[in-house]
Amino acid sequence: MAKKAITTPKAKTIGPYSAAIESGELVFVSGQIPLDPRTGKLVEGDTAAQTRQSLENLKTILAAAGLTFAHVVKTTIFLTSMGDFAAVNDVYKTYMAEPYPARSTIAVAALPMGAKVEIEMIADRSAT
Repeated sequence: MAKKAITTPKAKTIGPYSAAIESGELVFVSGQIPLDPRTGKLVEGDTAAQTRQSLENLKTILAAAGLTFAHVVKTTIFLTSMGDFAAVNDVYKTYMAEPYPARSTIAVAALPMGAKVEIEMIADRSAT
């Protein structure tokens, strides 16, 4: 089974990795920090604003693969402060519908470019 890179000029990577990789029915979307795709800089604002931008970036990458959040089966969220857990949930639930994807939330010491949140996803073409 060959793997295929998913790219879009609307979501930039900041290192030597693909925005997403398709392998069979699965699409593995790399972690997205809250980069404004126009400027390449972090969005201003609190964790809610950063979560929203990260999810918008993920939405763009999923769309480039012909998918939506309805195809997402697993997410992993990285936070620099677990004190932001509720704020992230408030935004997250406006993007995801029940049944919600499986999810892990992990506290980390730091994220690239000083971001407060990073989110990665696994989508399944056969799931909706």
